Amino acid sequence: MTEFVLPLPATPSVAVAGSEARFAVRRIFCVGRNYAAHARELGNDERDPPFFFTKPADAVVDSGTTIPYPPLTSNLHHEIELVAAIGKAGFRIPRTQALDHVWGYGVGVDLTRRDLQDEAKKAARPWDWSKAFDRSAPCGPLVRAQASGHPEKGRIWLAVDGAVRQDGDLAELIWPIADIVSICSEALELEPGDLIFTGTPAGVGAVGPGQTITGGVDGIGTIELTIGQATA
Repeated sequence: MTEFVLPLPATPSVAVAGSEARFAVRRIFCVGRNYAAHARELGNDERDPPFFFTKPADAVVDSGTTIPYPPLTSNLHHEIELVAAIGKAGFRIPRTQALDHVWGYGVGVDLTRRDLQDEAKKAARPWDWSKAFDRSAPCGPLVRAQASGHPEKGRIWLAVDGAVRQDGDLAELIWPIADIVSICSEALELEPGDLIFTGTPAGVGAVGPGQTITGGVDGIGTIELTIGQATA
């Protein structure tokens, strides 16, 4: 039995709808600019091929969590997303087989320190500090694909304190789920436990301490979280 010099960290995980069991998270991949209107609102070309960035696995937190306002930012943004959970390993997966690798789906929020991201873009530096911070990947309970099917259309929305800000449809994805899984697997071998945040529709904006975020995807589920005060 292997001995470690420090205690092993807890395994990051996501709740599973209708079950006490949880889905262990291995890695988190996120797709940038996968809705044309959102790409345009950030001043980008929606015809660009998809690109990916990552968040640490332990950035995931459950729906219902109060998330302290993160440090180093004064412009924290919400981005509602459909999340695909990988249940079967694969490398260079053909598009026609990609959905066979998806275990289930959830509703996630990609929290973004937009001011840090804007600074990184101007300096041509990595986005890590703007995207990969503590508790930056809230995710609601996963629904098994065998129960939900593989969604191709359906409302995706987010509200802050009850006022709807993001309101789109999965049919507006530039690169559908099968394409995303296949393209991601060209760069690395996807493994069970990987989560893919598939992109956000237009309407992203700032959220502050004391505000409540709610959101959902038709046929998949909902998410709710509260932004707390900054950690002293």
